[in-house]
Amino acid sequence: MRKTILLKLVLLLLVGIQAMAQNRTVTGSVVDKSSNEAIAGVNVVVKGTTIGTATDADGKFSLSVPESSNTLIISFIGYITMELTIPPSNSVLVSLESAVGQLNEVVISVGRGSERTITDTPLPIDNLSVADLKSSGQVSFDKALQYRVPSFNTVNTPVNDATSLFDPYEIRNLGPSRTLILINGKRKNLTSLVYTQTSPGRGETGADLSAIPTDAIKRVEILRDGASAQYGSDAIAGVMNIILKDGYDATTVSINSGSTLNYGGFQYGINYNSGANLGSKGFLNYHMSLTRQEAAIRKDKIDALSDARDLTDNSPASIAQVQNYLSKYADGNNKNGTPDNTSAKFLLNGAFDVGANSEIYANAAYVYRKTQSNANYRQPYWRIDHGLLHTPNPSAPDYTTNSYGAPGSDIQNEFVADKAAGVYRGYIGYQPSFDGDLTDYNGTIGIRSQDIGGWKQDMSLTVGGNKMLFTVNNTINRSLRSSSPVSFKPGGFSFNHVVGNMDFSKAIADNVYLAIGSEFRTETYQLIAGDTASYSGEGANSFPGFQERNAIKATRYNIGAYVDLTWDITEDFLIGGTFRTENYSDFGSANVFKATSRYKIGESVTIRGAVSTGFRAPTLHQQYLSLSQASFSGGDIIITGLANNYSREAALLGVPRLKAEKSTNLSFGFGYNPMGNFSLTVDYYSIDITDRIVYGNEVSNAYVNNISFFVNAAETRTSGVDLVASYRNILIGPSAKLHLNLAGNYTLNNELVGGWQGVNEQFGLPIFNDTQEALLTTSRPTYKYILGADLSIKKLMLNLNNTLFGPTSFNNADLSNDLGLKFEPKVVTDLTIGYVLNSNANISLSIQNILNVMPKYNLKPLNDAGRAILEDPAQVAEQVSYITFNGRYPVLSYDGSHFSQMGTTFLAQFNYKF
Repeated sequence: MRKTILLKLVLLLLVGIQAMAQNRTVTGSVVDKSSNEAIAGVNVVVKGTTIGTATDADGKFSLSVPESSNTLIISFIGYITMELTIPPSNSVLVSLESAVGQLNEVVISVGRGSERTITDTPLPIDNLSVADLKSSGQVSFDKALQYRVPSFNTVNTPVNDATSLFDPYEIRNLGPSRTLILINGKRKNLTSLVYTQTSPGRGETGADLSAIPTDAIKRVEILRDGASAQYGSDAIAGVMNIILKDGYDATTVSINSGSTLNYGGFQYGINYNSGANLGSKGFLNYHMSLTRQEAAIRKDKIDALSDARDLTDNSPASIAQVQNYLSKYADGNNKNGTPDNTSAKFLLNGAFDVGANSEIYANAAYVYRKTQSNANYRQPYWRIDHGLLHTPNPSAPDYTTNSYGAPGSDIQNEFVADKAAGVYRGYIGYQPSFDGDLTDYNGTIGIRSQDIGGWKQDMSLTVGGNKMLFTVNNTINRSLRSSSPVSFKPGGFSFNHVVGNMDFSKAIADNVYLAIGSEFRTETYQLIAGDTASYSGEGANSFPGFQERNAIKATRYNIGAYVDLTWDITEDFLIGGTFRTENYSDFGSANVFKATSRYKIGESVTIRGAVSTGFRAPTLHQQYLSLSQASFSGGDIIITGLANNYSREAALLGVPRLKAEKSTNLSFGFGYNPMGNFSLTVDYYSIDITDRIVYGNEVSNAYVNNISFFVNAAETRTSGVDLVASYRNILIGPSAKLHLNLAGNYTLNNELVGGWQGVNEQFGLPIFNDTQEALLTTSRPTYKYILGADLSIKKLMLNLNNTLFGPTSFNNADLSNDLGLKFEPKVVTDLTIGYVLNSNANISLSIQNILNVMPKYNLKPLNDAGRAILEDPAQVAEQVSYITFNGRYPVLSYDGSHFSQMGTTFLAQFNYKF
């Protein structure tokens, strides 16, 4: 027995000696690149293994590294992770660069042909790291962009139902349909929803940005220029390329929680990111995100006389009923705010080398989100429930007597029906709820090769889809009376696409680069009918279901090809050109081009410009969405609602099939970089769009009643200036560093220049009116500037951001034609305080809108009649009641505003790396 134990000890000693002989000791120091100061707690890991250490107080480390390993991964919170090849001396000096300084160095992958850094590109590009996004204090990706990119705008609208699943966004005030979204350079699928509310984004659809978890992102590149020639449809305003985390150096967990200051909306979430290095040949990165967001509720006072005017016969008895009710429930029990939201997001990203020059890559994502929002509360003087939603109680008092029973009694469930008088005693109304179930997925697999006969090639297949199903609860179908259910399935929407790409590039001469490629895409759109009770007669109160007659499944395909040529005429002078041809199965062909140029003056000044044409194909949603209903009027069947362009109703009105929008883009600007830590870019842009597709106003004639449809009805011109300035690594004393950033977008011109007059004359009906024009041209801020300061003092980090939202104007449908509505410019201030606990952990607290600033609008006279209205307080109050639904939406108005109405919000985050 002793001999056996002794033998094992000898063998273990020999193995250990052999292992030591196969290892080598690597030593080194890690310093800050700008200050040359030592950094303690930096993670140093041998790539492809779990072997690692951390730097000591002097920034030094010593690590035993296997002879077979040649690469170290150096990472630390707030700095750019780097990989370092171990030199023969086994001694290294590492200079880490602050993540804030990454802007001018990162290689940009938007565009075709050879890759270039931001300082080399002839086009304006924003680059945001995940640290930039998270420091905004916003939970969702789209809202983080709102406070980091001046030309990007999005906001929650006051009225939620299906729109609680998708907040429209836009770049340069051109709607979500005109910005192309890419994931790792591949087209992201659209959402299945068309936004139909009378607010910014009306009639549009786009990719669901909120479905993308922020913590899974490495960086975001935003090409602020038309790119139809490179990418095809939807890239009129620009391209957003979301680069996912790649490689693997640590597992991270992020926990966050927060709430508004005054309106509830408690939320919490967890993000888990991990992966593995597949030897030295590849990586796998995976991410999971779980978020719970309770509804944030504003409860605003309703004006009794206005409600009596609009929702009753306005008799003295009715006015008394309304006043009695609102004296008890000043807000009418209405809930106005953001929806309840629960989401789960899963994402994978990976790549693996095959051979010496090729790699197989893949990514996939799946998102499930459930939202619940509330329709306007149905007060008893507005709607009755026919005894379906509440339990009868004959002892309950009549609300019209202003007697509400014993203190603490549950009036909500006490009522009696006096069939003779039609009065419901004790009944205080009901609030329909809207539940949305969303699934969104996308996936790509491809192979990328670096040298096949001198060519680089990239071949890929991408799939993606989005599906929304709806449920309406706590409401009735008044047409069915006592036989009505109280829960309905009104149907939903579905969209998916399959995209194949082939891209090839080569340096055909010393300074000439050629890129060619092709794309094939199929799309399918489906409108899913609801249950019969949801659309019979009036349909479910608050959200009628989709009729079986409107259910449809439509498909199309398109194929496109491009050629791109770039020539560095000299080291300073570059020109480039792209041509693309595209053919769609449903509307025909499009041919577009782009020409770009850049000239460097010395080492510090760059002049750049581009001119291009573009197009946007009408989406299947816009062509086939139909929400029409048939009803009787005067013995005739009258059609109401939204009719698609292939319908009988469209034929009766002479509505043509939709055709592609066309655009002409012009941009030029300069970059100034006199020293390594200061940069300035200024770029002018002009975008003309013809045959712009709009969701028209409801019209009526002898055959149809209150019908709307999509039509090519506008020609618009949008021009403006983008400014980005950055001054980094300003040393303040021995241990503090300051970064200053200023970014702005100013819209010089965003106007309707034609098209609509001819459409209105053609139909003899007001298809396009002032409300539609304002939504297209003035419903987003005229300007937006973001001034930020990042201060780091050893382990303490402070981020202060001031966002100036410029004026926004609406011509609300219910407002007098003699008046307009204009939101005032406002500054929203955000503060984030972060602290590094150790090399693996940090915490932060973000206070958004720290001064609790609210949107504020004023009514503006358009003529003498408007001025007369504003001089009469009674008429002013009447006009305000029209646009706020009698006080239910006093901050935003019914059409929306330029930023959130929820005021100060808090978000705490804890991040751990292991």
